[in-house]
Amino acid sequence: MGIPDWQSIFLPLLRMATDGQQHRVKEAIEKLGVEFGLSSQELDEVYPQSGIPVFSTRVRWADVYLTKAGLLEHAERGRFRITERGRTVIASNPSVLGVKDLEQYDEFREFKRKSRPKDVPDIGQELTTQPPQEVIEAAYQTWYRDLSEQLLARVHSASPKFFEKLVVDLLVAMGYGGSRKDAGKVIGKTGDEGIDGLIKEDKLGLDVIYIQAKRWQGAVSRKDVQAFAGALDGQRANKGVMITTSHFTDDAEGFSEKSSRKIILIDGEHLADLMIEHGIGVSDKDKPAYILKDVDSDYFEEV
Repeated sequence: MGIPDWQSIFLPLLRMATDGQQHRVKEAIEKLGVEFGLSSQELDEVYPQSGIPVFSTRVRWADVYLTKAGLLEHAERGRFRITERGRTVIASNPSVLGVKDLEQYDEFREFKRKSRPKDVPDIGQELTTQPPQEVIEAAYQTWYRDLSEQLLARVHSASPKFFEKLVVDLLVAMGYGGSRKDAGKVIGKTGDEGIDGLIKEDKLGLDVIYIQAKRWQGAVSRKDVQAFAGALDGQRANKGVMITTSHFTDDAEGFSEKSSRKIILIDGEHLADLMIEHGIGVSDKDKPAYILKDVDSDYFEEV
């Protein structure tokens, strides 16, 4: 069945409260997970950037919206129960319940109006189809993809010497090679389109990793990876990393997985991800930071 969208949760959540009892949101998440037949993997699924569980977030936002519409109320800290208005809605035996249905209530319309800052266009249509958390996630993904494309374009246009510096900076930022000076000593075999060399796996140099990084124009083939594996044999190395600004063919990836050597393949998309994660070629200077917080229901539980 898959994880239901948040509006599909409205009606089951409201029906759950028709017993007249007070319920905790955590309890609702567990019961609705069973009702929707969600697997453990689906219950554990998270938003890619924030790492927040998808289903529990949708249940919490459903609770917020039903409460703002006056169908639920929070009588005690951390617990909700149905209201008379909510019972009236259930008595009408609706087949579905969504944001459009909630907009008939003045309190809910006022909530939406206050939720939108002054001079900001109305994004109500987006919020009708997905909760605010997912609007933010989608916007971040769009920003992230654009940033990745810009980074790769810059890498492609840079000189081989600069690409050498970039890879060294990235590996050091990831914890390899010890200091920047140490890494520079062991990586220095510059080729026509990149670098080849050895780098310490850790600051003590207990093991080494063979690096090949080139700005291939087309796909990197199985033959290229096999040649790299041969280079590892020649260096008596057990571990290697191939970095490219393009991508690897399926055969190339299959060979690396089956190779007796530990060969990690990093394509252009993964390279951009690592650069963003470790702060290489990107900056948050003069950029606002948004920290999203939620009510800690456990805090308000009275002993």
